[in-house]
Amino acid sequence: QVQLVESGGGLVQAGGSLRLSCAASGRTFSAYAMAWFRQAPGKEREFVAAIRWIGGSTTYADSVKGRFTISRDNAKNTLYLQMNSLKVEDTAVYYCAEAARVVVLTTFEYDYWGPGTQVTVSS
Repeated sequence: QVQLVESGGGLVQAGGSLRLSCAASGRTFSAYAMAWFRQAPGKEREFVAAIRWIGGSTTYADSVKGRFTISRDNAKNTLYLQMNSLKVEDTAVYYCAEAARVVVLTTFEYDYWGPGTQVTVSS
């Protein structure tokens, strides 16, 4: 059973930066893709960014393009999200997710989810 654990969340001022990490364990084969989603208070969970584990191609939500960068370290089985120029509206719980099979990257079809890490951006 794959387990995902996020870290790196916290409180930051608007315009600041944070880097989230997601450590994967229990994987016995290469994942198809990993992604970050987020859920703000009172809102539905939404797609943020995704990366194919082999090849490294990426996809971003329009709201974070140019500010966030998703990356992975295959050797460490770790996913990252570098978040720059943070805005108050980026405040949310951030979840990492892993797909063991081919999925549409921007949907919720992922097989495994982490418990989430809180990111709070103050004005």
